[in-house]
Amino acid sequence: MTMDKVTEVLVDTLKQCLAEPREQRLFRSGKLDGLFASRSGLNGEAAARALHDGFLEVVRTQIKGKTTTEWVRATPRATEFLHAHESPVQALRDLQAILQVNRERIPLWLTEMQRELQALTGRLTEEALRWTHRLDGLSKQIEEALRRAETSVPPLSDGALADAPWALEALSYLEKRQQAGAAGACPIPELFAALKDRHSGLSVTDFHDRLRRLRDRRALQLLPFAGAPNDIPEPEYALLDGSALLYYVAR
Repeated sequence: MTMDKVTEVLVDTLKQCLAEPREQRLFRSGKLDGLFASRSGLNGEAAARALHDGFLEVVRTQIKGKTTTEWVRATPRATEFLHAHESPVQALRDLQAILQVNRERIPLWLTEMQRELQALTGRLTEEALRWTHRLDGLSKQIEEALRRAETSVPPLSDGALADAPWALEALSYLEKRQQAGAAGACPIPELFAALKDRHSGLSVTDFHDRLRRLRDRRALQLLPFAGAPNDIPEPEYALLDGSALLYYVAR
């Protein structure tokens, strides 16, 4: 997939942000690390787009004199953006389109060569037909690979779908998040935010209840928060399970 320079910077930076799931400085400052090298040029444009399109959200700011420092973290939209730009499914679609365009150009190429090299007409015709068959075979292989890739989320039972109508969407998001290079399991608040866009009536209580049902059916895993309870960000999304606080979702 061809990308402009700003998009290339944005893809690399969002991958870095997802690989380090904590708040980070938006811009580098002296020896202090930041997601973007500077506030100007390609980095400045990429940072502005990341905030405008909702790929990054500002979690806190610090004002010191005339300098404002922003700390940000990735949103579910960052995962969707990276999946769209680096998904193996999209790469296969691009390759399939290139193959189709080249296949359609074979007759024109053949006609031109026949005019210039009449003595080699038979040989060229045979060669063109051989390439057509090879391209057809490769196209079929790519179609099969696309079918497998697009159905990579395991099927769910009717009972699981009845327990949570959004179950397939949740598993699909976890798959996309992993392919985008996100580190570790998905926090429950992040998955809730990804589903809330399409299910506006979904409440946290209902979400918790249906997560438990999917876990009981072994459709997904609920994992505990490893640190101290006071360190949990957005604790209202944590699930109490005996003495454990469940805070992460995994395939």
